[in-house]
Amino acid sequence: MYRKIEEELKAWKNDYKMPLMLVGARQTGKTYILEEFCKKNFENYVYINLEKEENISDVFKDTLVPEEIIEKIEIIKNININPENTIIFIDEIHVSERAISSLKYFCESEKPYKIVCAGSLLGVKINRFKSSFPVGKINIKYLYPMSFEEYLIALGETRLIDEIKKHYETNEALMKPIHEKALDLYKKYLVLGGMPAMINNFIENNSISHVNFELQEQIITSYLADMNKYTLNSEGIKNSQIYNSIPKELARVNNTFKYSIVDKDARKIRYESSLDWLLASNMLLKCDLTEKNESPLKAFVNSDKFKLYLSDVGLLRALSNLDYSEILLDKNEMYKGILTENYIACELYPKSKELYYYNFDKYEIDFLVKIDGDIIPLEVKSGRRTDSKSLNEYIKKYNPKYSIRVSSKNFGFENNIKSVPLYAVFCIK
Repeated sequence: MYRKIEEELKAWKNDYKMPLMLVGARQTGKTYILEEFCKKNFENYVYINLEKEENISDVFKDTLVPEEIIEKIEIIKNININPENTIIFIDEIHVSERAISSLKYFCESEKPYKIVCAGSLLGVKINRFKSSFPVGKINIKYLYPMSFEEYLIALGETRLIDEIKKHYETNEALMKPIHEKALDLYKKYLVLGGMPAMINNFIENNSISHVNFELQEQIITSYLADMNKYTLNSEGIKNSQIYNSIPKELARVNNTFKYSIVDKDARKIRYESSLDWLLASNMLLKCDLTEKNESPLKAFVNSDKFKLYLSDVGLLRALSNLDYSEILLDKNEMYKGILTENYIACELYPKSKELYYYNFDKYEIDFLVKIDGDIIPLEVKSGRRTDSKSLNEYIKKYNPKYSIRVSSKNFGFENNIKSVPLYAVFCIK
């Protein structure tokens, strides 16, 4: 399945001097994408999995000199590695801090080494690197679950994508049958989420009712297992407590994160490092409260107030134990609204690596986004009802260049509010 990250990988191929590190949560497709890229674009390809090949992991304990590392790998694997036409893929590199450190020397080597690497918990490893992380010597890219646009591409709906983009620019309503089709595909995406295994299973079965939803449960189980495998026991428990609390946190009227929802005796000082671990692992996304709707939004963040979202909306549905039919048949409007807000967060976050919401007086704006240098309020509605005192009051008080309202309504532009259908959020740049 096509992923947009492929274009960045092709660009790296033309300037490969810095090793490339692909960071992302487990099951987002890192290994598959890098393997396909290596096979299609290089004459020779060597795959190394440091979690499974402990003998190669031991090589990095003995030396950080690239030539010595390559020589020992050649002996262990009984192969010849020609740097001119061979790419080396080091998978699960997070298990060896020494292997990460060696990337600095591969970058500085006069030989044309081509190195790509990946790992499920690289974000955590980078944040907790005990020695000196090779800053400026590694080209770091991030991979997230498949976006709604990538999901449509996987379904072969490229003409629908073009039509959506065109109407996003013109603000003209889509023809009703096309609008309804796009909304139906969006509802299915809320259920499936963006994990490649889920989307692939949906395509293979050609029916949402025949999808193997146990795949989502397995992914959640693997996440919880990582929390215990790569942490001290006490921290692993706190990690899983926070992760499992997200459905309950988001279901609150004021869904600003509270440690007391995780555990009645929880305190920031005890749980903060666990929260940092989950954010660094890309299992959770953080949306900060900014106290000024001015640029840069980051400068006015209230560090004690924020919201948390799961990095994949399908996993939120599974973790909430919500039957897929409740979403497709609009039987649970309240929780559909929670999934919708999480979906918007998942679509927006990869573009800027940050999310913000805003409070003023007694009102709240779901998201503030920066578009062409302007701070634009973005309001989220899960259905067709779009009445909102918060957005109206914001417009009266701050007079933004324009506002965005995301809902199941068609495209339009009225009263300086740009109406964006839920399926068109990927168009917001």
